[in-house]
Amino acid sequence: DWHYHENPYFTFLLQGNMTEGNKKEIYDCSAGTLLYHHWEDAHYNIKPDIFTRGFHIEITEDWFERFHVPKTQVEGSFTIKNPTIKLLIHQIFKETKLNDDSPDLSVHQLLLNLFDQLSNQKSDTEKKPAWVKQLDEILHEHFTEKLNLVELSQTLNIHPAHLSRDFQKYFQCNLGEYLRKLKVERSLQLLNEFESLSEVALECGFSDQSHFIRCFKKNIGVTPWRYRNILK
Repeated sequence: DWHYHENPYFTFLLQGNMTEGNKKEIYDCSAGTLLYHHWEDAHYNIKPDIFTRGFHIEITEDWFERFHVPKTQVEGSFTIKNPTIKLLIHQIFKETKLNDDSPDLSVHQLLLNLFDQLSNQKSDTEKKPAWVKQLDEILHEHFTEKLNLVELSQTLNIHPAHLSRDFQKYFQCNLGEYLRKLKVERSLQLLNEFESLSEVALECGFSDQSHFIRCFKKNIGVTPWRYRNILK
């Protein structure tokens, strides 16, 4: 059924799949899909007859006023593919499940970071050169492979020094960090599919299990084993 929410909110699919549509687009969502919804934006959900688990964050008017974040800072309804933002959502989910003395403090800090990232992404999109989008598509498709800076530069028809210098400007991290974030993001979708962490590491393009665990803990704040238990 068509419905809407009075406040902006995020939908993050942890397990399973579903279809979500609004007046402009239809999204076929699988584990790892992150959607942002503008307030009072009519939409519908179709869930198949399989186990589906999602994580929802609704941002109240009081929160925007309390932290001096303009409610109009992020507009529209859209899917988010930026791994930095998606990993922030995973961290928020983790914080809500930990028996911590100060979960609210951590969640508010992460939410402020999240809206800052979304705002930067919006402003950058308006002035990004064409090669940035092309590169992001290549990295999302081939992050498990061994990528070469010179070959990437040739594909994009720009100088390697230009790519190396401007990558940080448009992605807010270096190329190696961005690739590791994509790998960790993928691993989060596979933790319930593979029992062995070595298999997850191999599937995501990590050199070995130890490298995977280090990168995972750096980006999520807990080990893969701990996060897997949180998901249960």
